[in-house]
Amino acid sequence: MQSVLSSEIMRDSDRYTCENVVSSRELMYTAGKEIFASCELKAPVAIVCGSGNNAGDGYVIASLIKKAGIDCSLILLSDKRSPDGQYYFDICKDLGVDIKYINDTDLSEFASVIDCIFGIGFHGEVNEPEKSAINKINKAREKGAYVLSADINSGLDSDSGMGETIVTSDLTVSVGYFKSGHFLGKAKDHIKKLVNCDIGIKIIGESYYLVEADDLKNVFAERKNFSNKGDFGYVALLGGCTSYSGAVKLASMAYASMRCGAGVAKLIIPREISESVMPYILENTLSVIDSQNGGFVFNEEQLSCALKGIKSVAIGMGMGQSDENAKIVKYLLGREDISLILDADALNTIAFSEELKACLKERKAPTLLTPHPKEFERLSGISVSDILKSPIRFAKDFALKYGLTLLLKGASTVITDGREVYIVDKGCAGMATAGSGDVLSGVLAGISGYTENILRTAIAGAYVAGLAGEYAQSEINSISMTARDTVENLPKAISYIMKSRKETI
Repeated sequence: MQSVLSSEIMRDSDRYTCENVVSSRELMYTAGKEIFASCELKAPVAIVCGSGNNAGDGYVIASLIKKAGIDCSLILLSDKRSPDGQYYFDICKDLGVDIKYINDTDLSEFASVIDCIFGIGFHGEVNEPEKSAINKINKAREKGAYVLSADINSGLDSDSGMGETIVTSDLTVSVGYFKSGHFLGKAKDHIKKLVNCDIGIKIIGESYYLVEADDLKNVFAERKNFSNKGDFGYVALLGGCTSYSGAVKLASMAYASMRCGAGVAKLIIPREISESVMPYILENTLSVIDSQNGGFVFNEEQLSCALKGIKSVAIGMGMGQSDENAKIVKYLLGREDISLILDADALNTIAFSEELKACLKERKAPTLLTPHPKEFERLSGISVSDILKSPIRFAKDFALKYGLTLLLKGASTVITDGREVYIVDKGCAGMATAGSGDVLSGVLAGISGYTENILRTAIAGAYVAGLAGEYAQSEINSISMTARDTVENLPKAISYIMKSRKETI
């Protein structure tokens, strides 16, 4: 796993390093040198600089480009500079680097453009002249220029990955450590390739973690011949109603749970939809519960029987909302012997019931919630816009308050138990389609059958589902793929993880 920092921790770590290890001027030079070494630039090159330390990195880069004999120009937005920035700017002048101002420059005349306008200190809205500069960079890229962003794309919030006017880069070279804004929000749409350069900064404070395939080898380990289905867990998917029978049908018929290694996957559905679902049941088993008006009727005896021997249950997919469903959710929250994965209508049912929120807080079984931002808004009372601005903070606070694991869906996934935070950057635009959340629930249920730790289940499930989606999109396209295509690529994703060679952490 790679460390991912908030902007606050990054600043604290940078400050500590400059005060105790190396001077800020030397660190700025190292940053610029590593960024310059990370790419191949075509001349002529424009280095577009703002006024902060990010601009200082740009001056270092410009001096190195000039020394390498590559035609380049510094494009200034301001004559304001930090002391260290001024030092390297003066070196650029001594070297004879061409200096221009953004208002007088057409960036489309350059083959390469380096974005050094904002660093991690940027938050809020982009004003002039930075807004025009960002638009000029993007227009140059549209006309064929290669764009590199130093540390983080200007206009992109380094914590949330949000913003309105953002540089789109071919390559972003993160300095020191990745920041959460490299992965969250709109980051994937603006960063085509991302690398990090280590410049010797010591982390002071909390680190988040970026999940990599090597970290999951112990989850998806080769199985012994001397084993049986019971060794890999009996899991259940509980959901569906006449209005949304397709959702849980997909989670079942696509074999998501079985494809991810569950010993037995059982589908628990209302009796009224059993005939429509039954033709699709192959490897899975089926239990039916009394129903009325197309949905579940709570029957504790039937439910207890259906859950006999079950290690974990995913509930909520296509279930709808009703008083009977609320009783089912309450019953499951009271069980201590079954791990719970709560999705979709199970989350909505809890969101609108203070009684169920209290039960959620008091329950004792390992529990995983898998909301998208709108569902999380209903659960937490925090607006979607605020959630998107601080997804990690709100997810962590909620998980800690309720003593559970939260998987917050998005372009990248945030997973936390209230103490540790993991980011899964796998997934793609083609997964923004009906049924993708149901597939994830099936994946999570399958993995939970043989994985004791619910946090590790969430991490592994989000990664393998996202990677399978990426494989599907590469074979089809982002427009035509469906959730079923993700399921068909689960074996490929798991094989990739199993073949990973590095040691696990």
